[in-house]
Amino acid sequence: MEQQQHPPRNLGLDLVRVTEAAALTAGRWIGRGQPEEADAAAAEAMLQALNTLDMQGRIVLGEESKLGRHSPLDSGRKVGTGYGPEMDVMVDPIDGTRLLMHGRSGVLAVAAVAPAGSMQRVAPAAYMEKIVVDREVGDKLVSETLDAPAAWTLALISRLKNKPIRDLIVFMLERDRHKHLVEEIRAAGARVWLRGDGDIAGGLLALQPDVGADVLMGVGGAAEGIMAACAARALGGAMLARLAPQSDHEREDVAAAGLDTTKIYTEHDLVASDDVFFVATGITNGPLLSGVSYFGDRAETYSIMLRGSTGTRRVIFAEHSIRRLFSGL
Repeated sequence: MEQQQHPPRNLGLDLVRVTEAAALTAGRWIGRGQPEEADAAAAEAMLQALNTLDMQGRIVLGEESKLGRHSPLDSGRKVGTGYGPEMDVMVDPIDGTRLLMHGRSGVLAVAAVAPAGSMQRVAPAAYMEKIVVDREVGDKLVSETLDAPAAWTLALISRLKNKPIRDLIVFMLERDRHKHLVEEIRAAGARVWLRGDGDIAGGLLALQPDVGADVLMGVGGAAEGIMAACAARALGGAMLARLAPQSDHEREDVAAAGLDTTKIYTEHDLVASDDVFFVATGITNGPLLSGVSYFGDRAETYSIMLRGSTGTRRVIFAEHSIRRLFSGL
């Protein structure tokens, strides 16, 4: 039997340079009201950085699923030097593009890798229903939870965290599709943290105890869901997800691809390996990370790096020379 090829020991640290490059580029677009230009610039910077990593990478679900148009980081794109282990790759150069255009908080650049074949292929699905919780709830989250009333789910989380329901905070994207779910959560007595964007950041907030959110609920991006599953594998949290097409066109594409919209996935289904690396760099200041700061020819970034096989969580501060930014990748 052919032995599985594991990622090199330092691949996660190398991956930090990828999100730093995207964040340093995106930071120049904060508050400028040009989301497409910002995303294109950050995607190109991320691609250049990815291509310096010694791996045979392939993007599993790319930017086109989120943007509705092609980008340098589309599904199936080969990245890396072409040497080293074969890896599945997921990236989001700007998690929170609309937040960035208005200069709002909590915007991240994100990337994750795992051994080739371990990330679930859900293209052309663009949306996914999700519940994400931290390790205090962990394996007590069962598939039936995804269809349970919100009050039942919140009661379970309350009991496992030894925390009154009135003190629970539910992260959710501010979308019309969530109107009734928001009403359910409020009727149960919990609090709702609504944000206009930043699905991956929401998953990270829910996965880390005492950061600010106890659970992520609702429908968000499918690509963002796979990245949240990477973080859940690394942090010991749990996730339930199900494809949730939001348009007739998406439903037709998902059906044509033979994907089952009734199947409930766990984080282990979405990412079938512990050898996962997840990295995020702050673009704007937020509850997870400080954003990029510029000082003339110098800039500072803050990142987190998660390694699934060891459960390691690193917080990384870096100082960069702007003049040598890309030549020093």
